[in-house]
Order: sequence, then structure tokens, then C-alpha cells
Amino acid sequence: MELRQLRYFVRVVERGSISRAALDLDVVQSALSQQITRLESELSTRLLHRTPQGVTPTEAGVAFFREAQLTLRHAQQAVRAAQQARLSGSVTVGLAPTTSAVLGLPLMRAMRARYPDVRLHMVESMSGHLTAMLNARQLDLAVLFDSRLHQARQAGGGRGWEILPLLEEDLFLICARGDSGSARAPRQLPASVAVADLGEEPLILPTGPHGLRSTLDTAFARARVDPHVVMEVDSLAMVMAAVDAGLGSTVQPWAAMGRYPDAPARFQWARLADAPARRVNLLCSLGDEELSPAALATRVVLRDTARTLVDEGLWPGTAWLAETTEPETPEAPEAL
Repeated sequence: MELRQLRYFVRVVERGSISRAALDLDVVQSALSQQITRLESELSTRLLHRTPQGVTPTEAGVAFFREAQLTLRHAQQAVRAAQQARLSGSVTVGLAPTTSAVLGLPLMRAMRARYPDVRLHMVESMSGHLTAMLNARQLDLAVLFDSRLHQARQAGGGRGWEILPLLEEDLFLICARGDSGSARAPRQLPASVAVADLGEEPLILPTGPHGLRSTLDTAFARARVDPHVVMEVDSLAMVMAAVDAGLGSTVQPWAAMGRYPDAPARFQWARLADAPARRVNLLCSLGDEELSPAALATRVVLRDTARTLVDEGLWPGTAWLAETTEPETPEAPEAL
């Protein structure tokens, strides 16, 4: 039984006619009639006498009408109480540059729509720095990529954080189109390459503490490749600028090119075909007992927003990973 059915029934009794009630409710008369029939079927009793002149409630209908009116009043009071106690507070969220390029703005919009009184503090930094900030309680939650965190979680260990696998990203070898500005001859990348083929590739990568580098180091070790790293740069903007200038290639998820509207004219790319060469995005937060209701709600919104982006094809090169057991929205009234 739904509140909508109660509202429909009350209006039908008040108007004494299904057709007049349908006009008031702005619904099709046949649909309204079907809802009333379904309600009577669920209650296994006749609620209305139907005549050519209209409808009148049966004895059971009169009793049900009174209780339905009371239920609807209580529901309206619950809504008002929830609106008067809207969730508020401050939440600090950390995203790596590649993640914020795709998720940052949609997350801010979703939080503004669902929890307008929550003040969102967004921090963009390399994943290694975000890990340190989360450990120092300077963040409430962050999206991290450290493969060691994922392995520890699968083994039942961890740092005392709440860790939820979100999605898995393809990684791409990215270089300047034609390698303009470099001494290397222009080339055309294939659609995909193997990690084993990257031994001679001049790579510009982040340093070891960051999640992408740990993922790549694992992939290189499995392929028995000693990567030719020509520069280590802990800034996505500088990495992509160096690649654009033809100073080397990089390995990044698709989102690394998200801030270049003319990316196809600047870069060419090839997907890494090896199964281990994928980046797992982990939604990491402090333990539930340390998170405020606002932070718990933000964690749910972040997860929902990421899922929507993946499902709608707005986060290219990704596959959803989140498990069936997921964080729940805080109890009312905070989550309303």
C-alpha cells in the first residue's frame, strides 16, 4: 500500500466521483480507477459503491477514509519535521586530479541538490598526498588508487578505514600526436599495447607514493619490464604539458585528457591490454564512528554520482566494481 493510493482514495470520497477526482489530481481517470481497484483487492474488501451518478463509500470505506486522512496528516507532519531539521555541517572530500576532472563538478551539483545546507570542502591532490591527509584526519573521505589498499582489504586487513571498491579504469599510453617538438620520428599508436612492449618507451610518471605508480609498478613487475622513466612529476597538469610538448609519453586513465577539449588534436593513445594494468578506484573514509551524519550522507552521494557517470557512459574506460553491501544513507531526519 502506498501513500499515493491513500491520497487518491481520500480525494475520490471527498469529490464523490472518480472523474472529478481525476481532474483534481491531474491523472487519467482509468489510471485512478485502477489504483482504487488495486487498493480494494489488497484489502480484500469493497470500499466504494459505484453508481452512474458517482461513488459513495461503503461502511468499510468510511472507516478506511478516516484512517487514511489521519495517515496522510501524519505523513505531512513527518515531511515538515524533516525539512526543519535538514542535514548540515562541513565535509572534506579528497579527489585526485584525474578523478576530479570527471567526478568533481557532478558531485558538487548532487550535494547542492540533495543537501544544500552541507558545506563541501573539496581538495584536489595526488593520491599519495590524499592518503596522508586521510591518515591525519584532514579529510573525511577520498577516492584513492593504491593497489596495496585493495589487496589488504581483500585479505581482511586495512588501516581501520572504511574502504569500498567503486570502479576500475582502463589505462592508456598517451603521447603527443606526431611527437612534435621531440627528436623521435612521428608514429601512429595501435588501438592497444601490452605492458611488455613499453620497455623502451620514454615515460613521464608520478613518483612511487602515489596510487597510479604503485599500479603501474605492479604491472611492470608482472611483465618483467624495467620501465624507461625519463621524468617523475607529481602534477597531472605538468605531466600532460610535458607530454603535449613531446618530452615523453605517460600512462594515465582516460580522464587525464578530460580537461583538454581538443585532446584528439593534441594526443594519441593506446589502451593497455594487460588485465593487471587497470586502476581500481577505492572510496576510502574514516570509520563510521568518526564520521558525522553529513559525511556519511556525502559518502552515499559520491558513490551514487560515480555510479550514474559510469552507467550513463560519462566516465569513459570504466567498469563498475562496487559490491552489493554498500554504505547506507543516515537515518531520518538527517538523510531527508
